[in-house]
Amino acid sequence: MRLDKFLKVSRLIKRRTLAKEVCDQGRIKINGQVAKAGSAVKAGDELVVRFGQKLVTVRIDAIREIVRKDEAGTMYTIISETPVSES
Repeated sequence: MRLDKFLKVSRLIKRRTLAKEVCDQGRIKINGQVAKAGSAVKAGDELVVRFGQKLVTVRIDAIREIVRKDEAGTMYTIISETPVSES
């Protein structure tokens, strides 16, 4: 599944266009590599997403095309949330 679609379906980011913009800005890494919106993701991958002033590390548990809102959180596990240090 494409990264931007996964972010939308899992509801980590609400809109696919916004997910694409975040990817294009280089704010998402898959397994330590900067990712583009079209990058393929699979179960077991680790994402690091920069949301404003925090980094959220997420492990993908499942890939599904269609998910109800209340089940979206089962697609991933949040490993850590850390504030971004100013350098």
